Parts: sequence; C-alpha cells; structure tokens
Amino acid sequence: MDTTDKPLINRVAQSSLITLNLEDYFPKGEILSFDLKDFLFHGLILKEKEFRTALAEYDWQKVKDNYVAIFCSSDAIIPTWAYMLVAAYAAPLAHEVYLGSPESMLEKHYSVLIGSLDFTHLKGQRVVLKGCSKKPVPASAYVDLTKKLQPLAQSIMFGEPCSTVPIFKRPRDLQTKA
Repeated sequence: MDTTDKPLINRVAQSSLITLNLEDYFPKGEILSFDLKDFLFHGLILKEKEFRTALAEYDWQKVKDNYVAIFCSSDAIIPTWAYMLVAAYAAPLAHEVYLGSPESMLEKHYSVLIGSLDFTHLKGQRVVLKGCSKKPVPASAYVDLTKKLQPLAQSIMFGEPCSTVPIFKRPRDLQTKA
C-alpha cells in the first residue's frame, strides 16, 4: 500500500485535550536570595546597630521588580524583627517578598496562584498537565493543581499530549454529573 499520497494527520492537535503549562505561571523577574547570614557578625550573631547600618547601605535597587526570598542559611538565632526589617526595605521595590528559601518561595507562589485561579471552564474536560519544563516548577504546584481540577475534569493526565501518564479519570457513572 502506498502511503505517500495520504496526508499526515496530527491526532494530538485534533483531540479534545486541554493542556495546562505551569511554566506559563512562573514568576516574571529574577528570584533573588537574601541570606541574612551575610549580614551577621562572623556569620552567627546579629548585632542590631551593625545590621541596621548594613541594610541602610545596601543597594536596594537590585531587588526592583524581582522576587525576594529572605532566609538565613546559618544556624544563627534570628529575631523576627530582622526579617521584618529586610521586608520593609525590599517591599516597596520588589515585585514580591517572601520569607523562606527560593524553593519555598516558588511553592508559595504557585499555591497562592492556583488557589486564586478559576478553572470552571474545564468542567468535564480532558486535561493534560504539561510535564517537561525548562523552569523549576515545584512538584507541589502539580499536586495543588490536581486537587483543584479533580472535582471538575473528566480526566487529568501528566506529560505531553502525545505521551501522557493517566492521573485521574472520573468513573463513567459520574461523568455526566461533573
């Protein structure tokens, strides 16, 4: 049989799958680490006067329109007000300021974002959560999105439309009720 005369059909493009790419919601701007360890005496002790002076002299323009993750990588005991003071300097310029590592900042970013999005348009739909990304989308974002979509979607898959891993499928007797 000669198949050269038959046009190639892209069945993925013709399918009713809806692809959600969490990478599209990755923070715009750089994620900056603000490690308080760098402002401590010998990396262990916070001296209030020196700390305030160092913050006052810091070039805060570096944080402009970026995300700032405030944390301390040493085992020093940091008073709560120290984090607050950094936030007071950074917040007017930064896009957002978080307490925690850049990784925990991403988890919170996605958690808040997914919680705020309306996915009712996906009711009864077959949804693929795109898996391969060039940016470090946290696994927690996929968990949060799965929880949010499960009451709505007919099915949830992970991966690429041409090669997916099934995650959830609504039982047939409940498909018309979704």
